[in-house]
Amino acid sequence: MIRKKAVVAALAATTVIAAAGMASAAATGAFSSAQGSDLSAAHQSPRGPKNVIFLLGDGMGTQEITAARYYQGVQNKLNVDRAKYTGFDTTWSVKPAAKPPYKPDYDPDSASTGSSWATGKKTIDERISQGPSSADNVPGTNYATVLEQAQKRGMKVGDVSTAEITDATPAVLSSHISLRGCQGPADMAACPKETKAAGGLGSIAEQQVDHKIDVLLGGGRARFEQKITGGPYAGKTVVDQAKAKGIQYVTDANGLKSVNDGKPVLGLFHPSNMSLEWAGPTASLGKGNAPAACKENQRPSNEPSLADMTTKAIKLLENRKGFFLQVEGASIDKQDHATNACGQIGETVAFDKAIGVALDYQRSHPDTLVVVSADHSHTSQIVGEDASGSGLPTGWSTNLTTKDGQTLTLTYGTAGFGGDGKAPVATAPSMQHTGAVVPVWAQGPGADAVLGTNDHTHLFKVLGGH
Repeated sequence: MIRKKAVVAALAATTVIAAAGMASAAATGAFSSAQGSDLSAAHQSPRGPKNVIFLLGDGMGTQEITAARYYQGVQNKLNVDRAKYTGFDTTWSVKPAAKPPYKPDYDPDSASTGSSWATGKKTIDERISQGPSSADNVPGTNYATVLEQAQKRGMKVGDVSTAEITDATPAVLSSHISLRGCQGPADMAACPKETKAAGGLGSIAEQQVDHKIDVLLGGGRARFEQKITGGPYAGKTVVDQAKAKGIQYVTDANGLKSVNDGKPVLGLFHPSNMSLEWAGPTASLGKGNAPAACKENQRPSNEPSLADMTTKAIKLLENRKGFFLQVEGASIDKQDHATNACGQIGETVAFDKAIGVALDYQRSHPDTLVVVSADHSHTSQIVGEDASGSGLPTGWSTNLTTKDGQTLTLTYGTAGFGGDGKAPVATAPSMQHTGAVVPVWAQGPGADAVLGTNDHTHLFKVLGGH
């Protein structure tokens, strides 16, 4: 979740992107009907889904989900494999510019991709549900999100993540800001025009509380313990702001269990990102370590699992008007950046358990649409474990002993060479995202709309945006 970029404005169909005359469908955010972005009547039930659950595996490209599938044993299916429909989405963002046409950026970050499905429009990297502009530090136009539209229809809404809840993916639903790093009141130096003191909407944490989301669960407690600098809550913390608005506040697994559905709930279970589920050998250059199994069940018991947070969120959100819920498995991406194979796979397996919770609910509530995807692809690659000589990986590798008793070798190589471009640095740096398409799975009313190859902006309508 390290990179940066920019947004697309509303154009009716195709937009010219390059001087060479390349056609792009980045306009309103969705591709043109010729490319399959419009949802025909055949794609929807007569009334559409009552409930929508969108599950996002951050950085969970095809290699990442396959690594988790193989580690668990090739004869064992993951929960996500139960979904009836599968397609692919392109994820490109756009580059900063004063006006359209905006040129494509093929390797996006989580802020721009999240804004794509949250608003149906393209934007630059680092931007949260706000349109493109000439530079990162120049605010763009705020775009309405699918969560905001669901609230206007009377639906309950929820946002769950294993990251700081102010991180890019959870933030795109309930906040609008030019730079994703402006997460708490004390983090607003790069967003001076958007502070509450300057008459803006404030930091991501402040906006999330102002939105009065019915269920907001994840990490990032330290952001909410920062003091507000403007408006009616100046001098108070964001937690104080939440409590003043009648929001229930909990900080551990037992507290979450005791929450009832009478009031909105804010659950912050770690000062930063929530603890990892698995641990294991570190990656090293070339062939890597002797094969070893991952150590499972590493998350402290006072932090709820993603599956438990998903279960509780659904229970709290159920109502006769329906609900919209986003659930993020966030640290797949973060551990891919860190070349931590066991951390990455453990978070993917934990995310898949949350997918199982959603699909089980959908089976007993057929008016619920479940959609699963990733925001962007990432660096890990499954390679042969018996390479030698010139066949050795040039990046950092980890060898794992799978549940089948075989060696699974993952290598990471999208960053790491020195300034001379000849020799890799001694310690693995943060790896980069990649620009490959990501899978999309779906089950329930309108699920077949994900079939084929679409763009991420297409998900906005699939999820109920308009």
